Amino acid sequence: MATITRENIGLLNDKLTVTLTKDDYLKGFEASLKKYAKTANIPGFRKGMVPTGLVKKMYGQGVFSDEVLRKVEQEMNAYMAKEQIDIFAQPLPLENDAQKLDMNNPIDYVFSFEIGLKPNFDVDLSKFTGTKYVVTVTDEMINDEVARLQTRFGKMTEPETVSSEDNVLNVTFTEADAKGNPIENGITKDNSVLVKYFAEKFRKNLMDKKKDDVVLLQIKKAFEDKEAETILADLGLTKDDADKYFNLLITKVGLVEKAELNEELFVQIYPGNDQIKTEADLRNEIKAEIEKYYAQSARNQVQDQIYHYLVDHITMDFPESFLKRWLQNGGEKPKTAEEAEAEFPSFVKQLKWTLISSKLTQDNKIEVLPEDIRNFAKMQLFSYMGNQLGALGDNQQWVDDYANRMMQDKKFVEDSYHRINAEKLFDALESQVKTKDELISADDFAKKLEHHHH
Repeated sequence: MATITRENIGLLNDKLTVTLTKDDYLKGFEASLKKYAKTANIPGFRKGMVPTGLVKKMYGQGVFSDEVLRKVEQEMNAYMAKEQIDIFAQPLPLENDAQKLDMNNPIDYVFSFEIGLKPNFDVDLSKFTGTKYVVTVTDEMINDEVARLQTRFGKMTEPETVSSEDNVLNVTFTEADAKGNPIENGITKDNSVLVKYFAEKFRKNLMDKKKDDVVLLQIKKAFEDKEAETILADLGLTKDDADKYFNLLITKVGLVEKAELNEELFVQIYPGNDQIKTEADLRNEIKAEIEKYYAQSARNQVQDQIYHYLVDHITMDFPESFLKRWLQNGGEKPKTAEEAEAEFPSFVKQLKWTLISSKLTQDNKIEVLPEDIRNFAKMQLFSYMGNQLGALGDNQQWVDDYANRMMQDKKFVEDSYHRINAEKLFDALESQVKTKDELISADDFAKKLEHHHH
């Protein structure tokens, strides 16, 4: 009868030794041979009529090895289930008798494995108090959004000259020297740029310019850092090339005439909403939308605080030697000890959160149902179409067909499952913790969001 012994070899690190007698595997070996004989396809014999002795001679050693190893795995799994041992990954083999396996000399075999044990830990959010930021929606923010919408739904015109920072210029960048002489085999690239994206001191060089006029510029002087970075990237360059000169050929001068603030515009902005009759109504609707956006962002930020509180305040031990060895040998591609050592800090941090979230998911009875994933696929399609699924009319079958296709995509289902599970978990945790409101400006809140990680 098989026996298993357990020995502690380090922090959360045990060694399991499985000893098989020949009685443990011989019956299974003989049964596997007979089964193999029924399916073997050997020239000269009808299928199912191959003598067991011939099968044993031709394939016996492989069948024997497979049966012994299968029995070892079976005994290990049964032992860990009975003892309720919760381990990381899979047992890693240590010394064993695999090289001694010989069907002609059945004996007792010994196999040893190293296992990494998951730590015990408690989760306590009773001392957590989060900060729920309330962003102050200013008149300036509303004014900017009104202006943006007027521009978006405005009419493009082609004035003769550049007269405003709101002018749109179609241009051609041609690489040149400091005197404006084109460089042979230099860069030439078309682009479209708003005058206000140029550095404020440079804009005067563009005023009163017309189609076909050329302006010499140096990237680092013509644009501020952020805009320069964008222009350089479009030209296939880096910030190290910011001192390069270009001739800027104006190929078209454009200007958007902003749409008037009337009911025609209100219907364009909010089709189907007939309650917006005046500019005041529009501003109130925009304010409500901005407040809704920041309220959701503030919720996300509270959830981020919960994540960091849990990761930073829960103490957890790990079987480091086992995990590093597993990092080296447990993946598809083996790693060196140095690579495993370098990856370990980020790996163990992710592992810590996985353990915490798994426990919380179980404690809060979080479930992700197939219908949740199906609805997620529909909402994804909805967002792809700019939230205009109503344009499909009664043809909702197309949406259902899309959802059905996505449910057959294994990667989509797995990714969606994890995302939905995380959303449900954090919604549950948020309802359990204390928070205090704090007024904040949009700029300061944006800085908070830069540290959003989970």
